[in-house]
Amino acid sequence: MTTFNSTLKTLLCSLLCISSMLGQEVKERNTKIQLPDIPGYMTLKADFHLHTVFSDGHVWPSFRVREAQRDGLDVISLTEHIDYEGFPGLLDYNREAGYKIAQDRAEKTDVLVIRGVEISPRVPPYHNNALFLQNVDKLPYDYMKDTQSTFVMKDNIEREELMAPFLEVEQQGGFVFYNHPSYNWWDKKDKELFTDIHHELLSKGILGGVEVVNSGRYNLIAHRMAEKYNLTLIGNSDAHYEIEGAYKTHRPMTLVFAKEKTEAAIKEALLDRRTMVYFDDYLVGRKGEAEPFFQQAVSVTAKKITTAKAPKLEVSITNNSDIPFDLTCVTDYIATNMPLGKIKVPEQQTVSFVLFPVWEYPQKLQIKTTVENILIAPDAVLETVLVAEIK
Repeated sequence: MTTFNSTLKTLLCSLLCISSMLGQEVKERNTKIQLPDIPGYMTLKADFHLHTVFSDGHVWPSFRVREAQRDGLDVISLTEHIDYEGFPGLLDYNREAGYKIAQDRAEKTDVLVIRGVEISPRVPPYHNNALFLQNVDKLPYDYMKDTQSTFVMKDNIEREELMAPFLEVEQQGGFVFYNHPSYNWWDKKDKELFTDIHHELLSKGILGGVEVVNSGRYNLIAHRMAEKYNLTLIGNSDAHYEIEGAYKTHRPMTLVFAKEKTEAAIKEALLDRRTMVYFDDYLVGRKGEAEPFFQQAVSVTAKKITTAKAPKLEVSITNNSDIPFDLTCVTDYIATNMPLGKIKVPEQQTVSFVLFPVWEYPQKLQIKTTVENILIAPDAVLETVLVAEIK
């Protein structure tokens, strides 16, 4: 058995060396997603839910950094389960090791790595991620019976054992968000997903966010939870295998509106709930962030057109971002060839429409705009006004 384990360790080390060399070859490649900043803040792209071989993932920590650099992310966190060991006997489970490996790799990239962890009992409060920790190894998991290649909890678990890791997170100044509420492939949950222990964590100021998008799937229950309890909106990949090829467009991410690209500024933004979630061609956020984000993403011009029949206005909407927008536009005039006022503005493109007739040109054109793919609440999309000078 010892010889077998030694052989596996040698093979694993060889694979890691190859992975490291590949990472060095492509470190300058970057498919950055162009997104606007909002006044007073920079927009950082983040994935706060990732796994590696140091829990139940199947890639090495440095590979996660390489993926993030390739995908144009600014920030990641490797959130290994504190209560599960996927490869006992092959890896020494110092729970700080994965972070340190990723951090060393990140120094050669533009990616910022934040120390994090996943606390994942199968009973309330279920799975939660904790960020901005000082030492992951200090988090207790006494509710577990066996963590090695299996997940077996104690038969009788005390509430204090479930609260203990969260109280340690509080001591370390961490930020906690509730992962994928309502997912139940491995257990039968209470009917009420926001349980009394969640309420306790909320009242103590420990619980601050909720994952409304996980692995590219939008969670209406989580979005409603965020509104009801005023929680920060979070969206992540929760990747266990390689991300490339897993999504048709891009990986899901949390957009963090921070004063600067530092761990302290990101933490301040999360505490202040300055985030949006970007998945597929949708954005999920609150109006305070969603409206300036959209207004910064597009620009509008209106040009006079003189004809023999009647004066017209040609309106052009330019999308300066890499997010396509589905709009419904309403003005005081009739838009030609634009049923129901609907128009699609692809990423990095300009789309025009004509208003006719315009008997008196206004100084400014106001366009009441509904952005159909920006959710500002579980049952509402963004409504705003675009303004164009008449030229």
